[in-house]
Amino acid sequence: MSKRRQFRKLSLPKPKRVKPFEVSAPQSGASAPQLIRGMKDILPADQIYWDFTRNVARAIADAYRFERIDTPIIEDIKLFNRTIGRQTDIIEKEMFTFIDKGGETLALRPEATASIARAYINHGMLNLPQPVKLWYMGPMFRHNRPQAGRYRQFHQIGFEILNEAKPVADAELIAVTSAICQDLGLSVVFAINTLGDAVCRQAYLNELAAYYRSVRSHLCETCKRRLVKNPLRLLDCKEPSCAKLKTSAPQIADFICEDCKNHFMKLLEYLDEVGAAYVLDPSLVRGLDYYTRTVFEIFLKDSDKVDELSRQNALGGGGRYDNLVEILGGRATPACGFAFGIERLISKMRDRNVIIPTTESAKVFLAVLGESAKRRALKLFEDLRRAGIRIAINFSKETLKSQLEVANKLMVDYTLILGQKEVLDETIIIRDMSTGVQEIVDYKKILIILKKKLGL
Repeated sequence: MSKRRQFRKLSLPKPKRVKPFEVSAPQSGASAPQLIRGMKDILPADQIYWDFTRNVARAIADAYRFERIDTPIIEDIKLFNRTIGRQTDIIEKEMFTFIDKGGETLALRPEATASIARAYINHGMLNLPQPVKLWYMGPMFRHNRPQAGRYRQFHQIGFEILNEAKPVADAELIAVTSAICQDLGLSVVFAINTLGDAVCRQAYLNELAAYYRSVRSHLCETCKRRLVKNPLRLLDCKEPSCAKLKTSAPQIADFICEDCKNHFMKLLEYLDEVGAAYVLDPSLVRGLDYYTRTVFEIFLKDSDKVDELSRQNALGGGGRYDNLVEILGGRATPACGFAFGIERLISKMRDRNVIIPTTESAKVFLAVLGESAKRRALKLFEDLRRAGIRIAINFSKETLKSQLEVANKLMVDYTLILGQKEVLDETIIIRDMSTGVQEIVDYKKILIILKKKLGL
């Protein structure tokens, strides 16, 4: 007698009744969530400007042989405290910081140069062919007061040259800056200064502090603190009372050493050779502690206001940071870089009615009628697109009339009409949009016929 396998009957618990997920309907009169102050939605209508700006930057980067790098938007707060400077506005008032679940204090990056220097060390880029030329674009974060073209989440395009001490690197960056602006339809002028190096700058700082101590009673409260901790930052104050005092302040050009002076003069010679428009600004210091020697900012060229450049209107800026990599624990690595604010660039492009080149429009529209035609159209559309034919479709339109109206708006040369009958007959209709003449052709030959008609 065959043995039967014995299975023990399991007593399974009854499944619990789970209450279905419910989305509560909005209460009558309830307001929708609002955008956080200082943030901005980049809407579809704006994307043409963003795409154009990114594409111009990418093309210039390729031409000058800069390689793309992307760093995290979150870094250890110590990275920025060590590089930007504890007495800067960014560290004191503007940085977004938080403590994560592991107890680490982190920060949303307020700028990218410190992250680039960290990446240069972390990934042993010193062993690559030098100099290392990198570029980036992405969001930065600062909790400052929102202004025109400036947001708490903003976007930058930046270029960096690491391990090159010669002034030709500074000049190359300014040439890149100028090329990007020119291709964006913006004519610019550079405000330029030199800060000297850590050695020769000390004598200047002593003299600067002595001057400001003599006028201390006229300083704003912030500058009174800067006078003790970081006198150079006094030149960067935007308060009207402090701005007036800058005109009588000692100038760093009278204190810098011969090496720094020669570096600056050679840079100006390069700029004169390429015809770059610039003005010397002895009060320009930039807002970050890591800068040495060259600093510059970029402004729209306006012949009647060149001498009245306002820092609030700068499109971007940069300079040399020869000590930054060493501050972070790497070898001494001379370097320089700059960054644009994309929002500010686009704002100025709109102000000047810059015409954005449009991408090549569609040449063919595919009109479909019925479910079986829609199913076939999905593959046909992709086959034609991959073959290099610029084609458009609108699945949400149901009638032939409404689809032909879309085709007319797109100003296509031809419309392909695919209905239930055509699917059964293995045919498709080609309509010449300029004459209205239609012809029925073999579905399998549509690619060959279209290429011939479009001259491809």
